[in-house]
Amino acid sequence: MEGTGNDFSGTATLAHMPVSKGRKKANKRPTPPKKPAASEADAKGPSPVWYVGLMFGLMAVGIIVILLNYIGLTPGGTDSKWLLGGLGMIGIGFAMTLSYR
Repeated sequence: MEGTGNDFSGTATLAHMPVSKGRKKANKRPTPPKKPAASEADAKGPSPVWYVGLMFGLMAVGIIVILLNYIGLTPGGTDSKWLLGGLGMIGIGFAMTLSYR
């Protein structure tokens, strides 16, 4: 086949290719984390019962204040002060959950 641009002479010669070393296999399991020493939360113990009651109580009262303001049963009619007060109580209740043990 002349004029095709192929330089093959028809005989196949196989050159020896270098063999790849491959990758090292990674460790299948990560090393387990070290067990921390006793933290402050473990040393202090669980939260007192009054803390839990106050936390949920503030959230519940905040919801009730917002609902009463929406209905118009708060003193002075619907006012943004009642709405902000209710949202503030809910926010304080949620902030208390951060230090709940």
